[in-house]
Amino acid sequence: MSAKLVTKEQFQDILANENRTVLVDFYASWCTPCKIIAPVLDQIAEERQDIVVCKISVEEHPDVASQYGVRSIPTLVSFKGGDVYKRITGSVPKASILEIVD
Repeated sequence: MSAKLVTKEQFQDILANENRTVLVDFYASWCTPCKIIAPVLDQIAEERQDIVVCKISVEEHPDVASQYGVRSIPTLVSFKGGDVYKRITGSVPKASILEIVD
C-alpha cells in the first residue's frame, strides 16, 4: 500500500471517520523535495498499518492547505482523533517523520 492521493472531500471523510493516526503530506507536483520524500511516505504506509498515510495537493486544494497553516511544502501533519497532533516541514528523514506520528 502506498500513500493515497485524496481530494478535499475524501480528506474530510478520513479525518471524521478514521480511528487511526492520519499522516497527511501537503505537496505539489512540481516540488522536488516533495518528490524526494514520496518513496519514504509509501514505505511508511506499507510498514505501518496503524497509520493512514495520504497526500493532498496544495495546488488543487489551496483552501485545505490554508486551513492548516501550510506555508511551505512539503508539510507533513499528523492528526489524532481528527485534530492536529504534530507537524514537520521539508524533506526530512524517515525517523523524523515517524516522530510526528508516535
